[in-house]
Amino acid sequence: MSSSDTQPRLILGSSSIYRKELLSRLRLPFDTISPDIDEAALAGESPEATALRLAQAKAAAISAHIPNALIIGSDQVATLDGKQIGKPGNHANALQQLQMMRGRTVIFHTALCLVDNRSDALTPVQVDNIQTRVTFRNLPDHELDAYLRAEQPYDCAGSAKNEGLGIAILESVESNDPTALTGLPLIALTSMLRRAGIAFFH
Repeated sequence: MSSSDTQPRLILGSSSIYRKELLSRLRLPFDTISPDIDEAALAGESPEATALRLAQAKAAAISAHIPNALIIGSDQVATLDGKQIGKPGNHANALQQLQMMRGRTVIFHTALCLVDNRSDALTPVQVDNIQTRVTFRNLPDHELDAYLRAEQPYDCAGSAKNEGLGIAILESVESNDPTALTGLPLIALTSMLRRAGIAFFH
């Protein structure tokens, strides 16, 4: 495609400021719409399955109302010992999370779905799951408390904003897609968009 005028409408199905910032790096015009879905895990569902199901549900919810578009859905689930770690919501919960995770490795499942609902779409639905292994430093309570008061990452699963001061409480991050941990794996996404015919360089 030779110009942005010929490219389909691109929609990010998320209200996350972090995902919006990541997608803006690709320099493609896009809109954001927050999908209205229940994000609770199902009984007996694995963390990876939860992330994949919710990423697809977010994209599908928007696709049902907006035709001829590319819709991005993404969801992230953090796990320790196979159990899901949610968003803490407040200081006390966040401190408890960090105490539980210090010196240990947490796996973040970042699921991605791209729905292409154009009539001539070659790949109507693409999905992927990017795993990131995050090892937390074994820090004392007073440092964890001070970090939380400085950053207040109460809307982040695992209570650590790796794109901010949270990087200082991490010992290592292992992933084949460095943007996955922040919430939108751009390497996987650009592959999907290319398969959908999106041109990044003209």
